[in-house]
Amino acid sequence: MARFTRLLVAGVAVLAASSAFGQDWSLVKDEAGIKIYLSDVKGSEYKAYRGVTTVKSDVPTLLKLQEDAAGSCAWIHECKMQKMLKQDGDKAWTYAQFNTPWPVTPRDSVMEITTKQDAKGSATRVMHGVPDYLPQEKGFVRVSQLEGRWEFIPKAAGEVEVVYEVHTEPGGSVPSWLANKFVVDAPFNTLKNYRALAEKK
Repeated sequence: MARFTRLLVAGVAVLAASSAFGQDWSLVKDEAGIKIYLSDVKGSEYKAYRGVTTVKSDVPTLLKLQEDAAGSCAWIHECKMQKMLKQDGDKAWTYAQFNTPWPVTPRDSVMEITTKQDAKGSATRVMHGVPDYLPQEKGFVRVSQLEGRWEFIPKAAGEVEVVYEVHTEPGGSVPSWLANKFVVDAPFNTLKNYRALAEKK
């Protein structure tokens, strides 16, 4: 978390959100080389999730996969479609739609993503929800709040530790069984799919 804080020179709101969760992580799943942790978030009914794994790849390859907004939908959990809206230097804005089981209304989200790299080769992609960036889409409930990050830390030769951490307020009504399932399935399936694709490169 200290590394994360140093990288975020700008973005006071994101820093404030990051301190609201991630202080007390509980391990809930350890399978296939992926560890999933959950944390309570003050003032929220929804838990933050954190996934950690090691990928046999390098940081440039992992970032390239992330920057392919449309292609990344293939490995993001329950992603229906995703597209790049705008890119400006180290910032990008994306729009995504997500599948949900009936009768829950599908969700969509708009994110501002800031990518930072340090001299040691590590990289961080900070995600911040900007729900009002686009008008509402018919048939979707907009994710009202989203804060998160991807962190890439080079380890042994040819390996990178990947950390994926998110907290969302999904908007509308979400059954507790679905919310509880999502916060485990989303990081696990996303990291599993992402790792498999990266290791083919």
